[in-house]
Amino acid sequence: MTQEFASDVLISGAGAAGLTLAIDLARRGISFRLIEKLEAPFHGSRGKGIQPRTQEIFEDLGIIDRLAATGGPYPRQREHRPDGSFVDSDMVTAAVPTPAEPYLTPLMVPQFLTEGVMRERLRELGHQVEYGCELIGITQDGDGVTARLSHHGRDATIRVRYLVGADGGRSFVRHALDIDFPGKTLGVRAVVADLALTGLGRDAWHRFHDGSMEHQVALCPLASTELFQLQAPVPLEGDVDLSAEGLSRMVAERTGRDDIGIHSVVWASAYSMNARLADRYRVGRVVLVGDAAHIHPPTGGQGLNTSVQDSYNLGWKLAAVIAGAPAPLLDSYEDERRPIAADMLGLSAKLLEAGKRGEMRRGREVQQLDLGYPCSALALERPERHGGLLAGDRAPDARLRGAAGQAWRLFQLFQGPHWTLLGHDVDRDLVPARRGLHIHSTGPRGDLRDDAGELQKNYSLDSGDWVLVRPDGYVGAIVASRELHSLESYLRSVGLT
Repeated sequence: MTQEFASDVLISGAGAAGLTLAIDLARRGISFRLIEKLEAPFHGSRGKGIQPRTQEIFEDLGIIDRLAATGGPYPRQREHRPDGSFVDSDMVTAAVPTPAEPYLTPLMVPQFLTEGVMRERLRELGHQVEYGCELIGITQDGDGVTARLSHHGRDATIRVRYLVGADGGRSFVRHALDIDFPGKTLGVRAVVADLALTGLGRDAWHRFHDGSMEHQVALCPLASTELFQLQAPVPLEGDVDLSAEGLSRMVAERTGRDDIGIHSVVWASAYSMNARLADRYRVGRVVLVGDAAHIHPPTGGQGLNTSVQDSYNLGWKLAAVIAGAPAPLLDSYEDERRPIAADMLGLSAKLLEAGKRGEMRRGREVQQLDLGYPCSALALERPERHGGLLAGDRAPDARLRGAAGQAWRLFQLFQGPHWTLLGHDVDRDLVPARRGLHIHSTGPRGDLRDDAGELQKNYSLDSGDWVLVRPDGYVGAIVASRELHSLESYLRSVGLT
């Protein structure tokens, strides 16, 4: 089919996953449309935790400082006892950031504020969300996708090279592709609500009857707002009164207190918890990201973060293929991200069971810093390594000094849509310059100085070694100078010619 393309990519759904992909494509100069069937931005705090790995991504996208200023650290847990006493504890295991891992504490930002910061960044890049625009039909062929849209009651048909479904757990795109969504219902139904109340201090995450699925209720102050988020399990069947009066009765019954007054409800939902994973993430030129590909219980704060990382993985690959990279590069998206989601579903379910027992403390397992792609087709080692940093691992940060004396961090060198090649005590003329690849080297003739030895410690490099860091901050290849022919083949396979 021959027809002029309206855009390279159509993104359906403007939540965190769709916004991440849009920001990444915008900074790469890829044309796209970002549509959202809602008439206005979502104003709930369904997700509120930004894990350390996602903070690294948001640094790369240029918004981490804004989000840190908008949100704040998680408050202490305050477990209220029936006799009126309480005990405070930290939900998050204390950890001190290191040069290799500059973010080790989850950041609390209500989802509607996170997405607001992301929309602001997107506008800076010259783009915006098209609200009230719904995807209602999809056909595709070997060259592109034909999409039917309904925008404020008027239908239109456009042609794009690729379509990305970021349209949530009830994804129209997934249903249109007839992709199975197997999994299970977890036997838990819960209420989540954003509300204004009096009677509780904002210095703690208040919890009552932890360990009791019949009486448990939690009320968490939402950073940078006057609101609290209510979370409470409810019976599997029957209506739930989500009005201020109904939730006031629930809180009074479950806390045994009459001094907590709910004055208004901004947003509320009663939902059943599921763990489901799409059989496929891609059919031809149509791809799924975020909740369209996986849904799970909210325990552990993994959902928004996994969705952001799906899009961060997909964005550079989609842009590369559109620019002429070999089409099989897109296969690595599902190969890398689907196993991550499968593990995440297992973790969330495990934490849900712990939550039923009142166990809420979270450690490194939720930070997502240890996730990687060691089995990926994009992980190359020549020669094979048996310890230290491996291909497929997250690339650590490190403090360096430029040859002219200025201070640098590796993450500053990585920031942007490019690949980064680091050589340790190498002849940098062995690798010719090419578009989309930034080359740096350490050692006597290098442009970087590893005075503190952090690069050497974190990357375990021998003299003559090269490390190729992908645009999404993972190690693509580690090769010795005598194996540079394999690096050249790798660079061609990802479109760096």
